[in-house]
Amino acid sequence: MIAPKGPTLSVVHHPKTDTKTDTPTATPQVLQPSGWPMPKGYANGMAADGRLVVTGGVIGWDTQGHLSQDFVAQVRQMLSNIAEILAEGGARPEHLVRLTWYVVDIEEYLASLKELGRVYRDVFGTHYPAMALVQVVRLVEKEARVEIEATAVVPR
Repeated sequence: MIAPKGPTLSVVHHPKTDTKTDTPTATPQVLQPSGWPMPKGYANGMAADGRLVVTGGVIGWDTQGHLSQDFVAQVRQMLSNIAEILAEGGARPEHLVRLTWYVVDIEEYLASLKELGRVYRDVFGTHYPAMALVQVVRLVEKEARVEIEATAVVPR
């Protein structure tokens, strides 16, 4: 048998403790192939065991169905909407294992990276799941600039 060539896989453990009970909580594990550069603001892969919580495509409208014209404001509201959906399913942002972003203008996204990082950390903290970014021609809601599908795994 020939050993496969290429990088080996590392699992980066991020042990967390429940602040109320001071007991460890199970969180998704970051999968980082050895020798690969550490990604900034996302993970290459995640592993988790538990109950799956998924969202549909979530946009940044408020409870009245209004969308801001500002890209970063739409992202802030969208991330807050995702956090609310997760809470309905008994999940928190640290349970996220995947985010798929759909943007109508990738240049607008890239020009806003610093602000987006701040907004992301304000809403989700410093947990960065596996992410993909896809530019699309348009979204169903004509005024929407960005949409995200989220997947979380709640520990058993």
